Amino acid sequence: MPVSSTSAEEPAQRLPHSIERNMNAQSLLPSHRPLLDFFRQSVASFQSASNIPFQVVCTLTSPVRSGPAALLQHRITATATPTPAPVGRGLAPKKLVVLDSSFNPPTLAHLWMARDAVVEELKRTEWKGVRLLLLLAVQNADKAPKPAGFEQRLAMMWAFARDVRSSIDEELKGVDGVARGTNVTIDVGLTTKPFFHEKSEAIARSDFYKEQAVKGEKTEEKEGEEMEQVILAGYDTLIRIFSPKYYGDEGIKRALGPFFDRSRLRLTMRTDAEWGNREEQMGYVNELLRGDGLEKIGGSKEWARRIEIDEKKIGGKAGIVSSTLAREAAKNKDWDRVGQLVPTEVRRWVEREGLYSDDQNP
Repeated sequence: MPVSSTSAEEPAQRLPHSIERNMNAQSLLPSHRPLLDFFRQSVASFQSASNIPFQVVCTLTSPVRSGPAALLQHRITATATPTPAPVGRGLAPKKLVVLDSSFNPPTLAHLWMARDAVVEELKRTEWKGVRLLLLLAVQNADKAPKPAGFEQRLAMMWAFARDVRSSIDEELKGVDGVARGTNVTIDVGLTTKPFFHEKSEAIARSDFYKEQAVKGEKTEEKEGEEMEQVILAGYDTLIRIFSPKYYGDEGIKRALGPFFDRSRLRLTMRTDAEWGNREEQMGYVNELLRGDGLEKIGGSKEWARRIEIDEKKIGGKAGIVSSTLAREAAKNKDWDRVGQLVPTEVRRWVEREGLYSDDQNP
């Protein structure tokens, strides 16, 4: 009779301690379902309030810390039901970097755009007063909510926020005079407005980013201290922003004039062939911004001063980085390829949820 491996003479072989610790840590993580339920309810509540054009759903405030125990605590905190964190007394941001989050899913290119913009603004403001907003339009002029529902999109944005925070932290490591993590706050928000100038106006009208007064105390906005929005855009977005067809009878100058008064546009070139090569894209941009290009489309040549071009090339080992390629790789369950296209936390979420597969998204 064969001897069982679990007999007294031969105790069962244990898993390596490193694997066992990892499994124990995983067992402590809360279910991701409450997170999805939270985002589902947030979207439903926001859509039912027809008079609210913009709302922050949740805020990532605590920087990632090193060490296994701190990392585990960060993961538990990050996967628990999140909450929004309005601006505190004396903490009104000088710059609000806004990344329109219609991406599906967020890619490494989006991460690089957000990180580089935040770091640049931190340098300009002496390492303080910068906040990042990831904004999802639940009514988009060009894009439908599929192949991932709004609650999944928000969950990926929440994962993406943690990726951006880690990337900012890594980028600033070792920079003289800069505290690790820099305490950059990242918000995830919703809007009903499909167009950039309308989104910007809704943000500016909201009280969320205004300093909260102590009860019974009156606060007055100081002249010249109005928060400036820094809108991140790709080449394809620039085409849409300056397309007169989106403005109807209102006209492009009347629509975009207030937008450029309160906002700057930070432009990043696209790398995919659909929008032409870099030379073709720069040719269009130069024609638009120099001379009378803006006036020809009904705009103002003064707007050119409010548009800056990020010269850093977006790309890397993966070559072209796009949400379309990431969806295709996820559909084929090529997780190594997905990992070349999207950030770490986003990849984990997509794989865990089985997003973009045929059975998940009919």
